[in-house]
Amino acid sequence: MSAAEAAYQRKPRLAGRMIMHAFLILIAITQLYPLVWLAFFSLKDNGEIFSGDVLGLPKKFLWSNYVQAFTEGQVLTYFLNSVLVTAVTILLVVVLSSMTGYAITRMNWKLNHATMMLILLGMMVPIHAALLPLFMVLKNLKLLNTYWALIIPYVAFAIPMAVFILASFFKGIPREMEESAVIDGCGIYRTFLFIVFPLVRPAVATVSIFTFLSSWNELMFAVTFINDAAIQTLTVGMMSMVGTYITQWGIIGAGLMITTIPTIVIYLLLSKQVQSSMIAGAIKG
Repeated sequence: MSAAEAAYQRKPRLAGRMIMHAFLILIAITQLYPLVWLAFFSLKDNGEIFSGDVLGLPKKFLWSNYVQAFTEGQVLTYFLNSVLVTAVTILLVVVLSSMTGYAITRMNWKLNHATMMLILLGMMVPIHAALLPLFMVLKNLKLLNTYWALIIPYVAFAIPMAVFILASFFKGIPREMEESAVIDGCGIYRTFLFIVFPLVRPAVATVSIFTFLSSWNELMFAVTFINDAAIQTLTVGMMSMVGTYITQWGIIGAGLMITTIPTIVIYLLLSKQVQSSMIAGAIKG
């Protein structure tokens, strides 16, 4: 094949790649622009927002909107409450689901398959269908207006998916590694904690991100189970700011930006782990 023929065959491939790259760039811009718009929106005042230039750059960057959101809007209190609830939820989900997945997939007992099916049935229960029963249970247990009123339901609804993800990874670990650890004198707990658990870090990262997103952005439970402003989360706090600062949309935009930043940071920190988890899961089938 001559050089001219090879160059002629490469042209369609190059054109196809350029079209694909242009298409992906367009999708990226479409996905990122709402975040950029929110950043600009949070730095404007009402006069500029309602003047018709909603999509443009701020004429004056009002960083005071963020200061007022933290002070007058109590965003810092809402933020810390969300961090506490989400962190405890992620910790409990990772611990409980990893131990459950390990017990089901690596230990031999009669009801392991039935237990797995029972746990996976929890994925079929809609959150809104459990709202009223949960409210009655939490009321009888006197857990309303406490952090546990959110943590317990969040953990319960996150465990089925977490067990499913972690169990698929535990199945792919060679049993010879556990047998070697037992020969060296490790018990079941040390084998799980120091041998098996470090091997499923990509799955743990995936579970952590999914649990973070579902807990951080959840609104229905937070509105129903929490009435005390001192322990409300960010989603409820942002909704209450609409009524409190109805004429100060820049402050509300600053609060929304503060709410969005942790999600971006968490994903950027764990994105590689999630990608490796997805690739490994696809290979395992």
